[in-house]
Amino acid sequence: MADTGKAGATQAPTRTIFGHPIGLANLFGVELWERFSFYGMLTILAYYLYFSLEEGGLGLPQATATGIVGAYGGFVYFSTVLGGWLADRLLGMERTVFYGGIVVMAGHIALAILPGLAGVGVGLVLVALGSGALKANASSLLGTLYEKGDVRADGGFTLFYLGINLGAFIGPIVTGLLQTSLGFHVGFGAAAVGMALGLIQYVAFRKNLGTAGRHPTNPLPRSAYPKAIALIVGIIAVICVVLFTELIPLASVSTAVTVVLLLASIGYFALMLRSPRVAAAERTRVRAFIPLFIANAAFWALFQQIFTTLAVYSEERMDWTIFGWTAPASFIGSEEPIWVILLSGAFAALWTRLGDRAPSTPRKFSYGVIGMGVAFLLFLLFAGSTGNTVPAIAVLFILALFAISELLLSPIGLAVTTKLAPEAFRAQMMALYFFSVGIGTSLSGRLAGFYSPQDEVAYFGINGAVVIVIGLIMFAIAPWISRHMEGVH
Repeated sequence: MADTGKAGATQAPTRTIFGHPIGLANLFGVELWERFSFYGMLTILAYYLYFSLEEGGLGLPQATATGIVGAYGGFVYFSTVLGGWLADRLLGMERTVFYGGIVVMAGHIALAILPGLAGVGVGLVLVALGSGALKANASSLLGTLYEKGDVRADGGFTLFYLGINLGAFIGPIVTGLLQTSLGFHVGFGAAAVGMALGLIQYVAFRKNLGTAGRHPTNPLPRSAYPKAIALIVGIIAVICVVLFTELIPLASVSTAVTVVLLLASIGYFALMLRSPRVAAAERTRVRAFIPLFIANAAFWALFQQIFTTLAVYSEERMDWTIFGWTAPASFIGSEEPIWVILLSGAFAALWTRLGDRAPSTPRKFSYGVIGMGVAFLLFLLFAGSTGNTVPAIAVLFILALFAISELLLSPIGLAVTTKLAPEAFRAQMMALYFFSVGIGTSLSGRLAGFYSPQDEVAYFGINGAVVIVIGLIMFAIAPWISRHMEGVH
């Protein structure tokens, strides 16, 4: 560690670690444990929903189960708007991260101890609300540790992404082994323990964040508190009524979440583009964000199928025999993070070393989207086979391209969102970024309903080709986007 002697972006401590603000270490840790719990639960969720009662599951139709997983993921990212609003108007980002973690832990406890669909409903609502609060604000909080234009930011977000993927790698291994040996509810309990460890670490090293994110950027007048609290309670009540009365059929819930996210995104863009609190230059940057938003949604519509289509593919098509031992199918969730862990340091060093000579953000996005489409096309190599014949090692190498594409797009997307955000909408702009992830995630559940082992050529071919076309369009309009980013690289 070293003391740079320079003032931080928001009066954060001036000590550094590996050349980055010391607060990065705390956010790295809390995100690691939150992702451990999130992905540990998510990789066994589809199996819990569609495995038979004799296997410890709930016996739902497979397409309904994958649709629920996609819809749940979309709802997580939809709830980031509530987390962003709480941070901007009431609590500040730093406290919202802490309270969000508590709600996440409560959700995993509910999944662990409550039986049947009631436990799924209570648990997933709590995890989604808590994760929405934590995710939008942990990323935004990291952004406040860097000045606008600081070339270290992309490298810092890539290191932050390493923490995400360490959690994503370890979580499915732990919960998968516990699920196969002791049952689903023990696996869900491990996710709760992981989040508890993250909260303990966050509190212990809270001082490393200095004053970053301690106060709301656009505080709500105290006279408006009762109305705001009533609105939040009302929104949560509506969500619960919709879920627990099956007002929307379970098989259609992923479509419904996608539509809601699309409408909310349009509304949010309109709000920021028309708000008097947004300056003219900030408004131009918001317009530049729109094609990045679309490309991001397309990317995640394929990537998040790791937990929907590829979860089914892992169980029905992959051979998990390793030196005579058969690994759980849920290990599919840990294959891609292996590559991110191995490569993220190299990418962080690359962006830091290149500095202003690195490809522009729109170019990085286009490369990531094209790479994701190509990765899907690689599954065509095994489309003619039947049964559990696809080697896990082969899929491991396909998922290497998933990881490279993710590193080109996702941490860069987090970083550029903090740079393009209007000052009055910092946390809420990050929530809008997660809306695009949510649209892709809920689409991954909808698309999974069309998957069939007997029709893999059409499925992987069409999905991959469509996303490649979107990436090529993004590449073509990259110069226009860069001009409208108003000095943001």
